[in-house]
Amino acid sequence: MSLDKINIRNYVLILIVVAAAATRFLHLDSFTSWFNFTPIGAMAMFGGAYYADKTKAYLVPLITLFCSDLILNLTVYYNIDGKFEAAFWTYLSFMLMVTVGRYMTKINVWTVVAGSFACVFIHWIISDISVVMMEGSMYPKSFAGYLMALQGAIPWERNLLVSTLVYSMVMFGGFEYAKSKFPALQANKTGALQHA
Repeated sequence: MSLDKINIRNYVLILIVVAAAATRFLHLDSFTSWFNFTPIGAMAMFGGAYYADKTKAYLVPLITLFCSDLILNLTVYYNIDGKFEAAFWTYLSFMLMVTVGRYMTKINVWTVVAGSFACVFIHWIISDISVVMMEGSMYPKSFAGYLMALQGAIPWERNLLVSTLVYSMVMFGGFEYAKSKFPALQANKTGALQHA
């Protein structure tokens, strides 16, 4: 495989992840019925699925998420207050969602749907730890409080599931279609799904 072929594939993968992250600026979450409709689950799983290089698989989606978070916090939410406890759990769940993508040995509708459910489940059980642990939480700092937080998060996670399914179908479907039309985007034929 030529260097040019590898570079083209890398650039296209990065472009897809960045384009997905850019949709976070549409502010769909300002509408009550769309809150938590975000591409983060699909971004994580997509990066994990298509990058064979472990560093790229984690860093490309992570840096993209961090940059879009930073821009949103500075320009929309004005939420730079030094409290990173919630961010730690959110980013941990994001990294685990990348891992879901890394375990996808082939891409089809069923693996993308199953991966989407797995990503949202991970986000649900990990990110709600911060809801219980942070100062001023409405939930008691106990396992019972954690269960209450999980129950309260169901509407948020339902929207995350819908968005993860939608974004995943667009991102994975779009890239698979592009691969069928442009040979430079094809993976190495040695058996690995990823080769970027």
